[in-house]
Amino acid sequence: MILTENQRNALLRPLLGSGWTLAQDRDALTRSYVFEDFVAAFGFMVRVALAAEKMNHHPEWTNVYRTVHVTLTTHDAGGLTLKDAELARRMDALA
Repeated sequence: MILTENQRNALLRPLLGSGWTLAQDRDALTRSYVFEDFVAAFGFMVRVALAAEKMNHHPEWTNVYRTVHVTLTTHDAGGLTLKDAELARRMDALA
C-alpha cells in the first residue's frame, strides 16, 4: 500500500534529513553512500542484502569502487511503501 500523506510526513522527513532524496522521475527514494574503499562498500551491500532478503524487499543499486547508489521503491505497489522507509532506515544503520 502506497504511503499516505501523513505517513510520508512522519516516515520520510527524517530520511530526507539524513541524506535521502526523492527521485525526480518516479515515486522513489535515492541515496549514495561513500565508503573508505571497495571492500567496505561491498561489505555494506552484503549486510543490506541479508536484511533485504529477510524483508523480501530488494533495492535497486549499483556499486562503483567505494560508492553505492541506491533507489528504493515498491514496484508492485507503484511507489513508496512502509517497506521502503524501513529498508532505508536499516541501510542507514548498517552504513
